[in-house]
Amino acid sequence: MAGIGQERIKGLRESEAEVFRRARPKTAASLGNGIAGFLDGVPMHWMKDWPTPFPILVGQARGATITDIDGNRLDDFCLGDTGSMFGHSPPPVARAIRRQAGRGLTYMLPSEDALAIGPLLQEKFGLPFWQIATTATDANRFALRIARAVTGREKILVFNGCYHGSVDETMVRLSNGKPINRQGLAGEFRDLTRTAKIVEFNDIPALEAALADRDVACVITEPVLTNSCMVLPDPGFHDALRRLTRATGTLLLIDETHTISTGPGGYTRAFGLGPDLFVLGKPVAGGVPASIWGMSEDIASRYADYRRTHEPGYSGMGTTLSGNPLQFAAMRATLDEVMTAENYAHMEHLARRLDAGLTAVIDRYRLPWHVARLGARVEFICAPGPLKNGGEAEAAHAPELEAALHVALVNRGVLIAPFHNMMLVSPATRPAQVNRLISAFGDVVKRLTD
Repeated sequence: MAGIGQERIKGLRESEAEVFRRARPKTAASLGNGIAGFLDGVPMHWMKDWPTPFPILVGQARGATITDIDGNRLDDFCLGDTGSMFGHSPPPVARAIRRQAGRGLTYMLPSEDALAIGPLLQEKFGLPFWQIATTATDANRFALRIARAVTGREKILVFNGCYHGSVDETMVRLSNGKPINRQGLAGEFRDLTRTAKIVEFNDIPALEAALADRDVACVITEPVLTNSCMVLPDPGFHDALRRLTRATGTLLLIDETHTISTGPGGYTRAFGLGPDLFVLGKPVAGGVPASIWGMSEDIASRYADYRRTHEPGYSGMGTTLSGNPLQFAAMRATLDEVMTAENYAHMEHLARRLDAGLTAVIDRYRLPWHVARLGARVEFICAPGPLKNGGEAEAAHAPELEAALHVALVNRGVLIAPFHNMMLVSPATRPAQVNRLISAFGDVVKRLTD
């Protein structure tokens, strides 16, 4: 598997699992039979999917470090899979939360912080009109409703291997070139491909053919595929995507929830993508659950026309706790004091160092692997690269090997993302932590190859 013998992988997984258990007796006692009262013993089902023998029970997280209840300290490069991309409890956000906690947590009305957020969103991301939601999943759902309302079209288009939260229409994939529902969907009885078209990322001819019927309301995409093995766009792909969507009256929704690692305005600002709709979740409020979705002047005008002629009633958009003052306070602090050019420069510098260090290890041991990077986001991929599309990204996964690597890195004091080999550098990350990660990676690879 990926140039490593299966017996070596199995041996590493077993030995590292035992090291993990011995280092965490308190956690084992607390989680040995699961957490009482929770289905499957965990608050969210995916907490059981971590490759460790049982979940890490966090005692404290600060900056770019997590400490579990057994006192084990981990350099945190997972950072909540982007939710804490700017570090755990950034000081400006922590101060804002403490201040707002004495003023009320929710009241279905704006606070003074909301007055500052609107202009900050315009400045950071370029679009003139915004709304607040609680998750990127919600924001994507709401933005797609707008797209269908203003175009009068039902279908959306996604790229194979995409991830946009639990938006139903995006839960499709290609199998032998044919669109199907993703496997494993719980309680799904619909054929989701009826309203969703799916093509491979970077395939301009397939994209052009799929849009030619002019029945697609919106293309929803990350600018870089990130939730599987990372896939970067080919030169000219985004120019073609924007040209083809405009030519066919199709809207373009850019979901920057993971690619905000690119820079202060995300990939959209760095590369001038010009979307009609924009979504960002996870880190936009420094770890407080919040998301934003914005639209262009043209879409806002068309939606206003739609509402004037549409029957009154519930729009199907909005949740009671969205747009609450705690979100406003944390988001204002994040946008104004955390998502700064200086912080991103620090993140970029250390991410380049991490990229080079991991690549050097891979080259030293002549492994058929590669490293991909998007700003502060780095990923080692246990396959040759670069990858061209979602199909290649799916084939590049080596689950047993990746699981063994993950646990081995934890035992060496480093935490990376559990479901793909993703690492984030935050403003709180220090050079010594990057050096420890490179050293730990080298040590594990040596064990697998010697």
